[in-house]
Amino acid sequence: MTNVKKGILSSLWLILGISLNAVALEPGKVAPEFKLQDQNGKWVSLEQYRGQWVALYFYPKDDTPGCTKEACAFRDNIFAFDEINAVVMGVSLDDVESHADFSEKYSLPFSILADTDKSTAKAYGVYAKIGSFEMAKRQSFIIDPEGHIAKHYGKVNAESHSAQVLEDLKSLQGS
Repeated sequence: MTNVKKGILSSLWLILGISLNAVALEPGKVAPEFKLQDQNGKWVSLEQYRGQWVALYFYPKDDTPGCTKEACAFRDNIFAFDEINAVVMGVSLDDVESHADFSEKYSLPFSILADTDKSTAKAYGVYAKIGSFEMAKRQSFIIDPEGHIAKHYGKVNAESHSAQVLEDLKSLQGS
């Protein structure tokens, strides 16, 4: 394949938000560790939730319509997640201050993590760059108590996703 063809294919993959070097994080693979600050400036790591199920959702931008719908749906279902010993965490590339405003505005009772260096989004294969705009693609992962990917959602409906994750968690737990 010529360098021109490779360049065209690489450009096409980037436009579509797909990285040629991305590693698929499918069920059974170890979830990448992370240590990020939440909306309160507290450091949060995946390791500290060993022994619990984790719903880790990535989203593009604080306080945008789809991201707000998704966050509020997780908020509205938080007691159901608590009942099944599952932790919800959201991640975007926004900073701690933006997350603090977003979390306060919508009374979000779970950690919203600031991936300002993009390392976690890249590790999970959800980082996208379109022109000068960088974001985390709207994708989610259920991580089991041993730290493995139990389910990956490559396509997410912002309004119904929380309920879907909750049902899948119950099924995965054998409830």
